[in-house]
Order: sequence, then C-alpha cells, then structure tokens
Amino acid sequence: MRLTSFYPVLGVTRLSESRDFYTRLFGFEVTFEADWYVSLRRGGDQPYELALLDYAHPTVPEAYRRPAQGVLLNFEVDDVDAEWERLVLRTGLTAELELRTEEFGQRHFIVADPNGVLIDVIKEIPPADAYAGNYAAR
Repeated sequence: MRLTSFYPVLGVTRLSESRDFYTRLFGFEVTFEADWYVSLRRGGDQPYELALLDYAHPTVPEAYRRPAQGVLLNFEVDDVDAEWERLVLRTGLTAELELRTEEFGQRHFIVADPNGVLIDVIKEIPPADAYAGNYAAR
C-alpha cells in the first residue's frame, strides 16, 4: 500500500470552537469547512493535517457516533518552555499536566482542546541512562 496522506479525524461536539483553537493557537489553516466537518493544515517544511468532524454526522457509522475520548495529540516543538509561557501563562489555557522533565526523554506539559482532547506539548531531551536503551537506533 502506498499512502498519499494520513491524518487524525477527531469526532467533536464543539466544531467551531475547536477550529478556532487549532487555528489561533497552533497555526493550522482551514482547507475545507462545512457545518459538520473542518479540514485543517499546518504548512511549512513539514506539513501536518488534522480534521474535525461532528461526531453525530451520518457519515459516521451509527454504532460509533460518540465524541473523541481518551485521545492525546503530541505536538513536538523546539522550545517547550516558550510554548508553556505562550499557551498557559499568557493565553491562560489550563495546564492538565504542569511543565516538567521526564527521565524517559521529554520535557513537556499537557493542555486540553475545547472537547477535552489532550494536547501534549513536548521537547525531546536526552533520556536518563535507565531509558537510553529503550530507544531504537535512528
């Protein structure tokens, strides 16, 4: 199989608020919008896509029409401390997990989007010796 694209589609209850959250705070642009679906793209050297879907829309099989739950999106960044300041201290997002350094090789914090989807903002750092062997060679 040759993939031409791959991106998550989140079933949401707050479509327009979610669109605004990802465009205003994370630099995504709307590439398609209907009252039940929004396609987002973040351009640049490494483009990323994300879509938002009214979870109750008939294109979703009836047995699966539930809002996204237990989803965690990782956003890896160059300067997690600057993002902490921008998103939590200046913008006022609630930190679901405070900024901290993990022995397994991350400095990160977690906020939530308007639907409760968690956003883990991460800077990769060297892991402690106890975790170094868990990483595959690159």
